[in-house]
Amino acid sequence: MEFIYRENEIVLESPEGKTLARVTFPALDAETVEIDHTFVDDSLRGQGVAGKLLEAAAAELRKRGLKAVPTCSYAVKWFGKHPEYADVKKAEERTERMKKPGPPYAHGIRINRNSWRARRPGLSSPCL
Repeated sequence: MEFIYRENEIVLESPEGKTLARVTFPALDAETVEIDHTFVDDSLRGQGVAGKLLEAAAAELRKRGLKAVPTCSYAVKWFGKHPEYADVKKAEERTERMKKPGPPYAHGIRINRNSWRARRPGLSSPCL
């Protein structure tokens, strides 16, 4: 299995040129990429190809001195299972909003199903 390394992706192609597997990692800035998509053709599923792609991507990013922000669900899980590549994953930056827990309701008004229904008899409750 020979991967083709490109600027922002690693691809596995068939001899006919059909894409069989791909991981994409577009640049976010000069030092960071986003691993946003992993694809494996049905004919190769269950053979560990996606894991090999992510391992190749992590090794390539490490070699280039880049950090990765995984947003693809598979990449997120993969980095969680492979602490040996923790140095490649960019540390999560918590914003001020994420650090401070907010109220359990919006705009200071607490609405639960019963109070909403009591004020509007005959109407169905909102999605809560």
